[in-house]
Amino acid sequence: MPWLTLLSAVVGAVIATSSAALLDRFRWRRERHDRLLGVRRSLYGDYLACLSEARNAFRSLARDLDATATARERTARDGFAACYGARYQMSITASQEVYEASETAFRRLRDVRDLAAAGAAPDDAAYEEGRIRYEDALTGLRAAMRRDLGSDRTTPPSAPGG
Repeated sequence: MPWLTLLSAVVGAVIATSSAALLDRFRWRRERHDRLLGVRRSLYGDYLACLSEARNAFRSLARDLDATATARERTARDGFAACYGARYQMSITASQEVYEASETAFRRLRDVRDLAAAGAAPDDAAYEEGRIRYEDALTGLRAAMRRDLGSDRTTPPSAPGG
């Protein structure tokens, strides 16, 4: 029964090769997912930093009551310019939930920019309302980012040693 031995060897080789191929496929998919998460984590951090820098520029602009209308408009436009590039990156890389939340935050911050450019002071009701709407949108964006990255904590971390 040499053919039985040969058949056993062939079946064993097929199983081993198939198992190796399947494991390689799983490994490739996991590595691809890990790379995507890394890219998204970096992009999300960059986008939040960009929004923060723009927000700080608008805060300073709203406090500068001596700036001319032309200077206010230019400063507001320049303070927001970098956000457009990051916005486009978000549109092609972020998950749908994060992209939608990023668009909401972007639009709310653009509203704050427009108010600051128009001469609103920090204590103006419209400026305060715009700032609150932006902060709410930003909170929603950060929550969506944490969910997408799998870092949303639903339970508190365990105590050390416990």
